[in-house]
This record gives sequence, C-alpha cells and structure tokens, in this order.
Amino acid sequence: MEHAFVHFVAEKMLSRILRYIDKAPEENLLKILNVAEKYFKMFPQKNFESMKAAVRDKDNVYMQMAKGILNDIDRDLVKSLLLSMGVHAGYFGTKTVRKNRDKYNCNIPFTILFDPTSACNLKCKGCWAAEYGHSFELSLDEMRSIVTQGKKLGTHFYMLTGGEPLIKKKEIITLASENPECTFLIYTNATLIDEELCRNIKKCGNITLALSIEGDEKSNDSRRGDGARKTTTDAMKLLKKEGILFGISVCYTSQNIAEVTSDEFLDEMVEYGVKYAFYFNFMPVGKGADKELIPTPSQRKYMYFWMKKMRNSKTGKPLFVMDFQDDGEYVGGCIAGGRNYFHINSKGDIEPCVFIHYSDSNIKTHTLFEALNNPLFMAYRKGQPFNDNHLMPCPMLENPHILRRMIEETGAKSTDFVSQETVDELCSKCDDFSKAWAPVAKEIWETTTHPKTFTQYYRDTEEGKKQK
Repeated sequence: MEHAFVHFVAEKMLSRILRYIDKAPEENLLKILNVAEKYFKMFPQKNFESMKAAVRDKDNVYMQMAKGILNDIDRDLVKSLLLSMGVHAGYFGTKTVRKNRDKYNCNIPFTILFDPTSACNLKCKGCWAAEYGHSFELSLDEMRSIVTQGKKLGTHFYMLTGGEPLIKKKEIITLASENPECTFLIYTNATLIDEELCRNIKKCGNITLALSIEGDEKSNDSRRGDGARKTTTDAMKLLKKEGILFGISVCYTSQNIAEVTSDEFLDEMVEYGVKYAFYFNFMPVGKGADKELIPTPSQRKYMYFWMKKMRNSKTGKPLFVMDFQDDGEYVGGCIAGGRNYFHINSKGDIEPCVFIHYSDSNIKTHTLFEALNNPLFMAYRKGQPFNDNHLMPCPMLENPHILRRMIEETGAKSTDFVSQETVDELCSKCDDFSKAWAPVAKEIWETTTHPKTFTQYYRDTEEGKKQK
C-alpha cells in the first residue's frame, strides 16, 4: 500500500513539476529548488546552493544536460523513468536493500545483470559472447522469476547483457511491462533497434538502452565489423527522433583510449543525443583473450584524471560519464558478489561479476537468496573491500591472488560455455598489470582526496569485528 500511495502522489507531482518547468526552465527550476530547500532540511544547504548556481550558469554542463533531457526525451518516458528509477529503485529499493543486508547478514544487490540469450548477430574481437554461439537462453518465466525474487530482496534495477539481448525483445518488452516499478537498462549492439521497438519502449516507460560503440569508424569497425558504427549512429538518430533515453557502452583497451576519450568523439555523441556513457576497462576473460589489450598503468592513470575532467561542471560534457573500474572510490571498491550487483548468464549460472565466469549456484537449482549465502558470494562479502586503495578494487585485475584463493577455497566451477578456464589461467593474465599498477595507484591514492561512501562491509559488522 505504501508503494502504491507514494507512486500515485509522486506521479501527480512529477506531472505538475514537468509542466511547470517547461514554461520557463531556468526561472522555475530556481523556484522549485528554493521550495525544496525549505522543506528538505536533511540535505546540506551547500547542495542546494550548488544546484542553484548550476541553473544560473548557462555554461554549466549539468544544466546543459538537464535541458537536453527536457528537450529531447518524451515527457511521459521521463516521468515513468523518474518513478521507476527514482521512487522505486532509488527510494524504496535502496531502503529495503540496506535493511536486508543487516537483517540477513549477506550481500544484497541494488542491481542484477542477466543474459536473456547467448546468441549474438556480431562477432566482436575480444568478446567472449562471440564464441558462445546460440545454444543458451533464459525463458520468459525464468526472467520473470529473477525479477520477482529480486524485488523481494529490494532490487528494482536490472541490466540486460548477452549475447545480444534484443534478439529476445518481445519477451523483454513483456517483462518490462509487467514490472513498471523496475528499471531495465539494455546493453545492445544497436542492430535490432527499429520504430516498433521505440513505440514499445515508450509504452512501457521503464527501459533505456546503452549502445556499444568504440571511437571513430576505424577504431570501432576494426573490432565490431565493417559498417557497425554506421548501424549504431543510424539507431541513435532514430532514438533521438523518437524521444528515447539512451546512452553508450564503451570498452576501452590499450589500443583505443585516445579515440574513445577524444573531444571529437564525445561531442559527436552529444550531438546524436547520448545522455550517459559507461566506460569499461578491457578484461582478459576467456582462453583466447589477449592480455596486451589491458590498458597500461599510464593509460589507467590517464583515465582516472580524464574522468575527473568529464565530471567537472566547466570542463566536462553535457552527459553523465562513469568508469566502472576507476570509480571504485565512489562505491567503496568492488561491487560484485551481490554487494551492489551480480550476474546471471544465459545458462542460469549465478556469477559474482559479468567478468568472473565462476559459480557455485544456478537459478534452476538455487534461489537468488541461496546463491547470496553460498560459499562463493559469502567469500566476496567477507573479503570486500579487496584493497583499501579503491583504485585497486577488483579481485581479478588488480588483486589476482585474491580471486585465486576464493575460487580454490569455495570450489566454484568455471562457467565458460566453450572452453573451461582455470582460475590460474585467468589470473596469470592479470599478474603483470597488477604489479605494475600497484605503485601508480598508491601514488594517486595518497596524493588525492576521496569521497566518504556508505559501505556496509562485513568487516564492520559485530561478527566481522570478532573475526579480525
């Protein structure tokens, strides 16, 4: 009842607020912030002052981003996403997740990733999915079960990976329409985006797309195939025309960092209508993975400070940019193993991370709650953070000795569909980078300031303190 009532009130308020802002964006945003400042005393006054200063500053990139969303995105879609992501995931979800972590003394995720299918219509270099073939998929009922179980834990945010998830877009649309209180972010190669999909996304109201792209045509198509970039940018044009919220997913390697971080690339993406950009460090997963594609320590250092530049209201771009490797300081290190997320592959294996293909649980034999309490995920919980320097968050890439130990101690098995990779084979590809990055990360960590984060580490619980 509380959820339904808050949803009803919030929907009415958002409708009125959005109409009010549309009349005179800068002037009325300031009025709304002045009212909010009076009633929401729990938030620091400096936060409101910063927001008001941003509204007054026409050169502030966050104000430009907000205007871009208001100008480009379908109004009903904006409202529906604010309800599903802000009210249900952000407010109710966060509150329930935090409560359940303490109640059950295990990791509870804010986000769950799952693969509707292993099938993909591209064969991108360096992507393990390209080798998996079309053999495995989750049924609609299995996907329904994942979301139903997740909601009971407090999880209202779902990311769909693959394979190419939109191969099963009919089932995905059904799933999203049945769960309006959840947000679904779909990582896609953009080949299956069409007008019908856009209509269905607007009808559901709780879907956003992250399109894979990696720099200019030469950089992108050398990995994804001839014509792939044009297909992606054509899809962007359609999405912008239809008022759909979308972003990009960028895998950065030792070979493409200059292209994917250039002003020309980011400016072009903004022009196409991109509102967010997720950057992922190349991970050498799979027996054929080339460890030479791992960004070098100097490149990682560049990415860390480039991300700071992108977040600056004066030097950034009018889109939200995130780097899942170099943003560890904002989330308290590794977020896998259910601490903030976990991954389910198209066979149903419940993995700690989309890049860690080992498991001791499967949705066909275990509930999600059982998986969170099984040895592998509990090893994650008790080991996090894997390094107090959150520029070295990962138990594979930066702390490979830790992943070796966890897999050996828990007996988790490789979930690779094609060729089983031992944990030592995987981690041996990370040893050199880990050793080279450690002194660079130490120097950065000790000479820069870092945010304080809400963590709920096991080591800070009463049980954890006793085991120190």
